[in-house]
Amino acid sequence: MGMMRRSFLYILIIWGMLVSCSDDDSFTTSRSNLLTFSVDTVKMDTVFSTVGSSTYTFWVFNNSGDGIRLNSVSLKNGNQTGFRVNVDGSYLDNSMGSVVTDLEVRRGDSLRVFVELTSPENNQADAQMIEDAVVFSLESGVEQRVCLQAFAWDAIAVTNLTVTRDTLITSAKPIVVYGEGIKVDSGAVLTIKNTTLYFHDGASITVEGQLRTEHVLMRGDRLDHMFDYLPYDRVSGQWRGISFTRSSTGNVLTDTEIRNTLTAIELEDSATTDSTVQRLTMNRCTVHNAKGYGIVSYNSHIGLQYCQLTNTLDDCLAIYGGIATIDHCTLAQFYPFSGDRGAALRFTEGKGLRLSCTGCIVTGYDDDVVMGEQNDTAKVFMYQFIDCLLRTPAVENDTINFKRIQWETSKDSIQGKQQFVKIDETNLDYDFHLDSLSTAAGKGCY
Repeated sequence: MGMMRRSFLYILIIWGMLVSCSDDDSFTTSRSNLLTFSVDTVKMDTVFSTVGSSTYTFWVFNNSGDGIRLNSVSLKNGNQTGFRVNVDGSYLDNSMGSVVTDLEVRRGDSLRVFVELTSPENNQADAQMIEDAVVFSLESGVEQRVCLQAFAWDAIAVTNLTVTRDTLITSAKPIVVYGEGIKVDSGAVLTIKNTTLYFHDGASITVEGQLRTEHVLMRGDRLDHMFDYLPYDRVSGQWRGISFTRSSTGNVLTDTEIRNTLTAIELEDSATTDSTVQRLTMNRCTVHNAKGYGIVSYNSHIGLQYCQLTNTLDDCLAIYGGIATIDHCTLAQFYPFSGDRGAALRFTEGKGLRLSCTGCIVTGYDDDVVMGEQNDTAKVFMYQFIDCLLRTPAVENDTINFKRIQWETSKDSIQGKQQFVKIDETNLDYDFHLDSLSTAAGKGCY
């Protein structure tokens, strides 16, 4: 009897498995049995024409109660718009009409769809909408669609450009810089006006001659998002910034913004510091969000007027000797990605230092963001702060180096990030104009 019960139980189990498999393998042609999708529209970020996008995905679910067969999955416009689609490992091959056939989605199962875009040039100055759809043709005759949308923007591509003679770059179209980037040879002047340069990972500007900019934005070339709330334009370390070699002098940047770099601006060690000619002059410029220094200057003569230097992993402004005139600038150290951030302002004697800082705001998260360091008392170490707000312990009885200083502390009712319109650490969104309650009225770059 025991053997018979075990045999009967075994038969029941096998029968149950067969019934289960049979149920799972049942397919329907009922028009009421439909697929469901994780999104109804895949909305891509803006991409540059002829440059491949990031990969986007969505899911296809079958919660209808029966298996569903697909006669085909296709792109509505074939291969005309530049979208590329892979359905659960099956690529919609352009040579085969951008379609795959004879797919099955069993009851309770799902498919994952991958979408990319390389848009052709649209011959327009502005970004243009690109639209298509992934069409799911069911065995029942029903068609279901997921829309695809993106903006494509024609751009000028520059790869490993060497400037050997005086050159002007100005363009209504964005310029995307690849490879090592741009090099300005000694004796040549590169002038960039009224344009935006998007630098690919690893690209930079190396200046042996002279660089002049006016109404220019320099940033990374990622136009998409790291997360839904975080565009890559708010992420540091995307390109290598600008390097001025020791032979470069007379550089002038005006109304120029540099962001998302490793080190934004580096001035290599100058053999001698010329007191009559500035190696770098910056007027109404912004350096923001660097995964290195904002500006680091070695024994150089620099002048900054009405500039914003903000949010850097290393110092916002580091001056290792030389001559520096800092007039009505905002140096704010609120770098969000590391607690081991540098100072807002650091200065040492180098080969000899003469620093003048007037009408500036120098603040940040830490209680002390102004670091003056003298290592060799035999070298010139001259500095003066006038009419500034400084977040550093007050220096008593020194009216030569500090005149009419507002000493900011963490105990002040308005201090640090409260001075500014927006310091949004969650979304990494910043506006360094002064808040209406700021105690620093009349100081800084705005």
